Amino acid sequence: MIDAVTTDAVTLSSLAGRHLDLVSAPFTLPRSRVLVFRADDGGVRVHTSEYEKRLSDCRVLDAVRVTDAAGRVLPVADVQPHRIAFGVHTDAPAASLTFDGPGALSIGGAEGAQMVLVHPDGRQERHELSATGIRIRIGADRTVVVETGHHAAALDACERQWLDWFARCPRVRDDLQPMTAFCWWVLGANIVELPALGDARAVVPSKIGYVGLWQWDAYFIAVGLRHGAPELAREQLDIAFRFPCDDGQLPDVVHEQGILASSDDLPESDRATLRRAGSQIADPSKPVPLTKPPLAAWALRKVLDVQDDPAWAREQLGRVIRSQDWWFASSDLDGDGMPEYGHPYSSGLDDSPIFDGPIPTAAPDLGAYLVCQDREIAALLDRYEPDAETERFLARAERTQTLLDGMWDDEAGRFLARGAGEDIRSDTVVGLMPLRTGSLPDDVRDALRAAIDDPARFALEWGMPTVAASDPDFSPERMWRGPIWINTSALVAEGLEASGYPERARELREQTVRLVVHGGGPHEYYNPRTGLKAERATTAFGWSAALFIDLAVALS
Repeated sequence: MIDAVTTDAVTLSSLAGRHLDLVSAPFTLPRSRVLVFRADDGGVRVHTSEYEKRLSDCRVLDAVRVTDAAGRVLPVADVQPHRIAFGVHTDAPAASLTFDGPGALSIGGAEGAQMVLVHPDGRQERHELSATGIRIRIGADRTVVVETGHHAAALDACERQWLDWFARCPRVRDDLQPMTAFCWWVLGANIVELPALGDARAVVPSKIGYVGLWQWDAYFIAVGLRHGAPELAREQLDIAFRFPCDDGQLPDVVHEQGILASSDDLPESDRATLRRAGSQIADPSKPVPLTKPPLAAWALRKVLDVQDDPAWAREQLGRVIRSQDWWFASSDLDGDGMPEYGHPYSSGLDDSPIFDGPIPTAAPDLGAYLVCQDREIAALLDRYEPDAETERFLARAERTQTLLDGMWDDEAGRFLARGAGEDIRSDTVVGLMPLRTGSLPDDVRDALRAAIDDPARFALEWGMPTVAASDPDFSPERMWRGPIWINTSALVAEGLEASGYPERARELREQTVRLVVHGGGPHEYYNPRTGLKAERATTAFGWSAALFIDLAVALS
């Protein structure tokens, strides 16, 4: 007997399947490193997903074709999270492909159908299909072993795994449920195992090109996961916080081969480039620290609000405090009390025009994040360690707020970043982040609200660009130089709410979810003129999916 939960999960799985085109959204399985894409000849091709490697370097099979008894190629007829159907009719496909565990595919079909495998070296092999099926085992070194399978069992197990995942999908407003289902699929599909960390599960930004746990991504992804999989959300933060440097700095990336915390963790060819682009105040012969903006306490609090765990909270809070202290002790490179970004990578907005000038860069977004994080830390200590002293965090937040207020330029009517002490006049989204503190002077707060409402600057039809449309550096396609990103839009919406504009915050959230629906999915970033995926943006992107879910829940 099928219960109501299973029926609901089947519906949500089917909604997600509408987006599985095998181009922007591949066929894959949680914890698997195998990806299946549509091939030009009507079949599919198979790749592995590997850290810092392109798909073209991870070819497993250039084609998997299904043919009928006459040798005609049977096209892909339908894709659902648990199987690809080949043939003409989706209700009675000639053959189907599914996963048989994370490292193998299973294909079965009607008598007379055949499977043709085309290897990267051009070698072809042909196998007769049957209901029993064939198992294609894929090694970590991309080797292929073909063996007898148990297709019906594999199909059932794969479907059950996905239905269990969709049973946890948040239920939201009817108009947002189809995209929420697809975004929930994205988060499940982007789960990978990191064998070096035991059985750790990282929800990566994308299995296409971003196979690691980036610190900032982990925060945003955890915020979305908490609505249906809070234990997996906690696991993302646990991994992000697990490998602090001796001075408390959190690494930029945790990946299957180690961590990325400084230029010394990169190949030598990259180190020289990073050091040349690095700090003009710090010693260029020393490693350049690489991290991400301080949103750790923000993410920790949001996850704990859904599933409380005082012991775990206290453990993680200690690491968050050390990382916050690192910013002031080791990243205030000019000693003026306001920490700087020592390298663009550490900002999360690597290509923003605020980094076109000299570095290190004192940026208003960093100042705002630091103010908010010190206040978050104090609130978390009150909650989990009521005897702890919180005054130093609150006092530091006030000092940082005063320095942040000093970055306001009355003549320009906006917050200005400073590169090595020089004003950077680019009009970018980082200048809106001080709204998050909720403690700006009224005239400054109102000026930022006016900027967000100005169609010549940030009030574009499809959302808030990362560089004002009136700025000479604005480009609708270049990463962080104009396209809309879901994370910056969500963060500014929180800033609007914190600064006393709840209705405007809701409008921005509605506009942001409308963008994702219009754009066809949770892409990495969007052209603000068309509302569609920017040409070079990654598809099925983790933090866009997670934040869409978080916004959909809030709006519902």
